[in-house]
Parts: sequence; C-alpha cells; structure tokens
Amino acid sequence: MTYLHARPPRVDCSKHGVRQVALPWAEDKSRFTLLFERLAIDVLRETDTLGATRILRISWDEAWRLMERAVQRGLLAKGSRICSHIGVDEKAVAKGHHYMTLVCDLKEGTVEYISEDRKQTSLDGYFTHFSERQRAKVEAIAMDIWDPYLASVKAFVPQAEDKIVFDRYHLMVHLCEAVNTVRKQEHRARKKEGDETLTGSKYLWLYSKENLPEKHQDRFDELKSLNLKTGRAWAIKESFRELWEYASRGWAERHFKKWYFWATHSRLKPVIQKARMVRRHIHNVLTYYAHPITNALAEGLNSKIQTIKQKACGFRNVEHFKTAIYFHCGGLNLYPATH
Repeated sequence: MTYLHARPPRVDCSKHGVRQVALPWAEDKSRFTLLFERLAIDVLRETDTLGATRILRISWDEAWRLMERAVQRGLLAKGSRICSHIGVDEKAVAKGHHYMTLVCDLKEGTVEYISEDRKQTSLDGYFTHFSERQRAKVEAIAMDIWDPYLASVKAFVPQAEDKIVFDRYHLMVHLCEAVNTVRKQEHRARKKEGDETLTGSKYLWLYSKENLPEKHQDRFDELKSLNLKTGRAWAIKESFRELWEYASRGWAERHFKKWYFWATHSRLKPVIQKARMVRRHIHNVLTYYAHPITNALAEGLNSKIQTIKQKACGFRNVEHFKTAIYFHCGGLNLYPATH
C-alpha cells in the first residue's frame, strides 16, 4: 500500500551495496509529496490543528512545519509592497498585558505585518522595510489613540498629520468607559441608601440605540425617564456617535463644538476627561472626512485571530501564533509550485 504523503525511496546501487539517496525535489527537507502538501493546506484551512493531524495522520509538529513552509512560500511570493490604506491594531496574546501589533491592509482585508508588543519599535519594524519613496504612497492610516504608534507613524510617513485617522470604534470605546464609570459611581452611592435602581443595568447603557435588544427596551425606557447621571452620560455618548454621520467636515466640526460644550459642562468627571482627550486629537478624528476609513475590518480580523487561537488549543510559542495568523489571514498563496 502507498500512502499519499509517502515519497517513494530512491536507491543507488554500486559495488559498495545499495543505499538510499536524497530526492531532487527535497530541497526544503520535507518528507511529503507536493500533492499531499496541497491537500494538507486545504485541510488545515478548514479545521483546527488537532483535527487536521487526525485526518492527515501526521504529528502536531509535522502540521506546524507544513504551515511554516506554506507561510514562508507565501511571503516570498508576495514580495515587498506597502499598503495605501493601513489599519494598525493590537491583539492581546496572553494574560498579563502581552500584546502583538498588527498591520492590516484595509483594502484587501489581510494581515501584512505582525510584531511583538505594542511599542514604537513594534510598528517601526513595518515601515523600515520600505524606502521613503514607498512610504510616501501611504494615503491613510486608521488607528487608536496610542502614543507609541503615533510616534512611529509620524517618524516614517510623510505628511502623517493629515493621513492619521483615529478610529471611531476605539473612540466610542473610550466614551463607553466613561458611561460605565459614571454608572458604577452612581450605583455605589445609591446602593448605600438602599436604592437598587441601577442593579443589573451595566450593558444596557453600553448598547447603541438601534442595537438594544427588544426584550430590554421597556426597562431601559424606564431608566431613561429617571433623573440619572448615568442617563445624561449615555445621552452624551450617543450624541458623539453622530459626529461621523454628516455630509461634510464643516458640519461635523459644528456638531463637535456643541457636543464638547455639553460634555464639559455635564459635571460628570469621567465624561469631561474623555471629551478633553477627544478635543486634543480632534484634527485626526475629523480626517475621517478626507479618508473615510475605520478599523472595523482590523477588528474583524482580530476576532478571526481569536478563533484561530481557540482552535489551535493554544500556542507553544509566539512564532507559532504568528505563523497561524499569516496562514489564515495573510492573503498568501500557500501552495507549493508544481513541477
């Protein structure tokens, strides 16, 4: 019986006897046929690593070597190209604030670069692959307000001030944090007086208006009708969402001025702090109207990466994690060339 993955042995017969010799196609030292590698790549794409080892009857280490070779081939074939529209995001890889920096192509929906940590040097590594002339081709960069990333982009991308777009998703996360802090403070104060009005309401205040589940609508309407600090913080948060709904930057600027006055006169300290943070960076919030991009695609890739992590039952090291991300999210041609 001949298995699909078994290479036929080559022997040399001489006066010294019979001995096995290397095959001419085995420069990558793989014991698998090209046909089997193509099959294995398809299987690894569709199932978790453990499931693939059972289907293919190979070991865990052999599965990872197949993936590593596929990624190396794909990266080599892809060559060096800079993206015109970039998304920069972080991914938590373990407990204890261990992160990876991801650079995504927002047009193609692929992960282009992965680096450990979320320092300035983490993102510098992407830009140093390219010449100044190539970096000038970057048109827009969507990112969170994170000083090390800002420093890297400003150091390497010409006219970065007008190309950075602070992502609306991350900005709304900041406002949601302010609402939740107000809720916790108010709930703590009311609870001391025996008032349980806000008990179990945490996630109701974090929904946007249109996404609130219908089953919670009656209770939320009742909460909004009360004179709650949390209700005011929620209203301010919802008004901020309208910043991206205007037809022009001019109208958005007018909305922001009114919103900023309301937020900073709300007497809600967490809201005031977030409003001032947004005010400091408002130029790169409103660059959205020149470059209407968001990191929603990068966040989608982040979710896919989390699924990859769960399917792999964890990773023995960071390099394996990087390999898996490139394998599933890199948009690479992973197949070996046929001879």
